[in-house]
Amino acid sequence: MESLGDEIATFRVRLKTALKEHPEDFRLLERGIAILVRAVSAQYRLSPKAKDDLADSLAAVFNSLGDHMLPPDQ
Repeated sequence: MESLGDEIATFRVRLKTALKEHPEDFRLLERGIAILVRAVSAQYRLSPKAKDDLADSLAAVFNSLGDHMLPPDQ
């Protein structure tokens, strides 16, 4: 990898694949989001407020992804 951005992109693909294979694994989702937030905040040196906002936004994205993979009524 040449940069942290490359690492983040690779991690996002691997996390998405893992979540498709194990959509019920909420611990994986939680840990993946935490790692992604730390990596992105390190890349951009985000303030604590921006870091929290990013975590909330990523959680919303993954919740939406989870709803598509396993609808809430199941």
